[in-house]
Amino acid sequence: MERKSSAYYQRRHRERLRDKGLVKKELWILPEFTDELLAVEKRMRQPRGLAPIQREKGMSDPKIWTATALYEAMSAIEQFQSGAARVELLDGAEPSLHLVMHDYGDLPLFMAVVGEQIVVEALLWPVSQVRDPAGFNEQVLRTHKMFPLSTIGIENIDGEAVYIMFGALSAGSSLSDVLFEIDTLADNVISATEAFESQLREAA
Repeated sequence: MERKSSAYYQRRHRERLRDKGLVKKELWILPEFTDELLAVEKRMRQPRGLAPIQREKGMSDPKIWTATALYEAMSAIEQFQSGAARVELLDGAEPSLHLVMHDYGDLPLFMAVVGEQIVVEALLWPVSQVRDPAGFNEQVLRTHKMFPLSTIGIENIDGEAVYIMFGALSAGSSLSDVLFEIDTLADNVISATEAFESQLREAA
């Protein structure tokens, strides 16, 4: 499968939002209100008067998750049954999940249970695509509060150094918290691509 950077999914995400009749509005807020604004934005993408999304039964029940248990639970959630997202269980010595966020331009995410943590991550772009990696790294450190619950790091994938964005939470978290982490990461990937696209050598 061809690996695409987050810029590709950002463009698809924008196209789908426009197709839905949505418009972009820029807001200036204090960093501590980021989570609240994200929740309001999601509600305002629904038609006026639409009933709020109800939690699935058992979503807040505490348990220690495994990749298989997460796959089974997420497969039963409306977000995945409706086609807004897709989840696939990747078998192996340490099973993991491959998610495709259709509402975010088919953005792929990967999720794994590592010890007592659930880690969700997404590819941003290769280090070689950044014009000034040292300057970019400093900017990332200075602006990390722009992306709540997510962190940008560097990993080697197939011998290539790439930037990734990831989030982590306890393996004992409620399913609703896991779903919130997934949506937040997807939203942050799109936001990071918009914020840093001028730093890239070329569009991916």
